[in-house]
Amino acid sequence: MHGKRAELKGLLQTQWRHLVTINPSDRIWQMPFAAALATGLPLLIGAYLERMDYGLVSLLGGLVFLYLPNTPLYHRMVMLMACAFAMIGCYTLGVMSNFFPPLMVPALVFATILVTMLCRFYGVGIPGSMFFIMAASIGAYTPVEMLQVPLMVGLIGMGTLLACLIAFFYSLYSLRLQAPNPAPPLPRPSFDFVVFDSVWIGLFVGLSLAIAQLLHLENAYWVPVSCLAVIQGASLQAVWNRQLHRVLGTSVGLLVAWALLLLPLDKWSIALTLMVLCFVIETAVVRHYGFAVVFVTPLTILLAEAATLGQGSATALIGARFVDTVLGCLVGLLGGVCLHSPRFREVVGRPMRRLVPERFGE
Repeated sequence: MHGKRAELKGLLQTQWRHLVTINPSDRIWQMPFAAALATGLPLLIGAYLERMDYGLVSLLGGLVFLYLPNTPLYHRMVMLMACAFAMIGCYTLGVMSNFFPPLMVPALVFATILVTMLCRFYGVGIPGSMFFIMAASIGAYTPVEMLQVPLMVGLIGMGTLLACLIAFFYSLYSLRLQAPNPAPPLPRPSFDFVVFDSVWIGLFVGLSLAIAQLLHLENAYWVPVSCLAVIQGASLQAVWNRQLHRVLGTSVGLLVAWALLLLPLDKWSIALTLMVLCFVIETAVVRHYGFAVVFVTPLTILLAEAATLGQGSATALIGARFVDTVLGCLVGLLGGVCLHSPRFREVVGRPMRRLVPERFGE
């Protein structure tokens, strides 16, 4: 009995250390400032033109700036432009699935599998496929007419272009202050790392959305995003830590979002608030993931709901997003347990290997 108590105490102490540890950061302040510009300028333009809905779509494209690696200029720009193409493709797929609701889950599964494979094959670091799937999820729940699809795709494309331009000029400046890291070699494209993990991550993300639809959750775009954020952990301990950080951070973040929604926000204050939130997130995320999630939550809610603020109850909206987070995290934790189970990988991986060429099965 004493041994079990000591083991439990040690486990709780370890978990507590994970929650309160602040990581060091060498990120210069100009990076979060440039990220805030990449995401905020489209919204400011939309506010000026009295089209906040258009600005919000372009803002999604601006999120591609967050994939800018700290590498030589040629490498970072090629990587960023490739990510811009993936962002446009995922959003397009999500918007198109909106017209065929039965295909919404298969479309999200396909997008998640594809972008996760690409991220792993080409060594795309944190945030991985998260923002691509966020764009697809928000696109899937964006009510547009079919003839508006080219317009929406063009808007997100313009947002990615603006982000690439800001990234280019930011890089010219930052490389004078900091020497870049060398371009990393591509990771070994093993079957387990590229194919197996990507397929099952996609299936669990799709499962989370399917459950949300069965429960008739309204605008459940945050469910698959929460699931993906948790399941991407490199180990089962990392998956658990991410789930705990996300649930606790989201709980506090929902209170922040609720307080913001009670304010008399207009189009200009929404744009400036989103820029401030982006700056804080990019400053904090490398130091403490849970603290950054506190601000990710109101940013995402404002991003997805800004065009319709004032048309419903703030309390009901916050409650719905909390349910989305809990559901997504639970499915993500289940997926993480399966992915990091040697038995599961052996039983399920063997028949999967027969479906791919031998050179990918090593």
